[in-house]
Amino acid sequence: MKKIFAIIFVLFCIIQISSAQSYKVIVNSKNTITSINKKELSQIFYKRKKKWDDGQAIVPVDLSSSSSVRADFSSEVHGKSVAAIRNYWQQAAFTGAGIAPVEKSSDEEVIEYVQTHPGAIGYISNSTKATNIKTISVQ
Repeated sequence: MKKIFAIIFVLFCIIQISSAQSYKVIVNSKNTITSINKKELSQIFYKRKKKWDDGQAIVPVDLSSSSSVRADFSSEVHGKSVAAIRNYWQQAAFTGAGIAPVEKSSDEEVIEYVQTHPGAIGYISNSTKATNIKTISVQ
């Protein structure tokens, strides 16, 4: 009986670890926001929400489409694959409805972009250490 409980406990721990976010959302250090919900975050990255509450233009920045962190972000925030998001932006560009967010190839490039653009918002690997930016919570 103890073995069964031990196995169940180990499986529970594995499930908890795998369900933890692999990304964290970052904004410029001067941004006053401290948290955001997934719906609003999705609207920002679809460029449907264009301004912060203080009137500052929002500038979303994505990781490259080959990034596993981007795959997790797209799945958890948009409920879609990276390919589906890419198709959305290709169609939007073709029809003149909009262009995709800026794309950077590494966490370090996303951090640098967010540091130098006051309205910027991006996401990086949860394990990446960053300074001179603010990490916000996602509900």
